[in-house]
Amino acid sequence: MYFADNLPMTSTLNADPAELAKFSDLAHRWWDKDGEFRSLHQINPLRLEWINSICSLKDRTVLDVGCGGGVLSDAMARSGARVTGIDLSSKALRVAQLHALEAQTPTLTYREVSAEALAIEQANSFDVVTCMEMLEHVPDPSSVVRACSALVKPGGWVFFSTLNRSPKSFLFAIVGAEYALNLIPRGTHEYAKMIRPSELANYCRHGGLDLRHTRGMEYNPLTKRYWMSDDTSVNYLFATQKPLELSA
Repeated sequence: MYFADNLPMTSTLNADPAELAKFSDLAHRWWDKDGEFRSLHQINPLRLEWINSICSLKDRTVLDVGCGGGVLSDAMARSGARVTGIDLSSKALRVAQLHALEAQTPTLTYREVSAEALAIEQANSFDVVTCMEMLEHVPDPSSVVRACSALVKPGGWVFFSTLNRSPKSFLFAIVGAEYALNLIPRGTHEYAKMIRPSELANYCRHGGLDLRHTRGMEYNPLTKRYWMSDDTSVNYLFATQKPLELSA
C-alpha cells in the first residue's frame, strides 16, 4: 500500500470545495458502522454482490473513483481484486489508508488525484472502474463519466450509482433520510445536483460506454433493510461496458 499525489486544489479541478469540506469534517467517522456513514456500510454488501455478479472481481485491476474512506475499495480488495482508490479529500484518504493498514487489507492503494488527471496518466489501464455515490457531489458529472470511460480497458466494466432527481427521491432521500430518520447527515445531498437516469445514460453514451444493466435500491424504515429492485426512482445503479476496439 502507498499514499501519493497530495495535490493542491485548483480552480480547474472538477470538485466543489464545500462538498470536500463537508465530507472531510466527517472523515474520522467513515469506519464507524453506527455513525453517519452507517447506510454506506449497510448497502455495501449489496453493491459488492451486484458488481461481482456481472464481472467477477477476483484478479481484476479495479479503480474506485471517489472512494472516500475506502468502504467499497476495501471490500473489493478482499474479494481478490487489485484496487486503487482515488479521492480529493486528504482526510478521508488518510482514514482509508489507516484502516487498510490496521485490517491488513492486501492489494489496496490510495491516491489523492482526480479521475480526469488520472485518465491522462493511465488511460485504458483498469479492468473495472467504480464510481458510487459520487456523481451527485461534483460540478460536472459528465466529465467524471468521460474520465471513467478513458480509464477502463476496452471490454471493461464501469459501475455508477447515484440519486434520481425525482419528487420521490426528494421525499425519501432528503426529507426522509436526512431529516426524519437521520440516516445520513443533513445537507448531504442537494436536489438540484441529483441526476435522472436518462441524463446519466446520455453522459455514458457520449462518453463511449454502453449501458448493460440498471438496478434500483430501496429501503424499508420499519425493518431497516435495504434491497435491490427494478425501482430506479430514488437510488439507482448502472453497469456500463466499454466496447472492444475494432481492428483496422
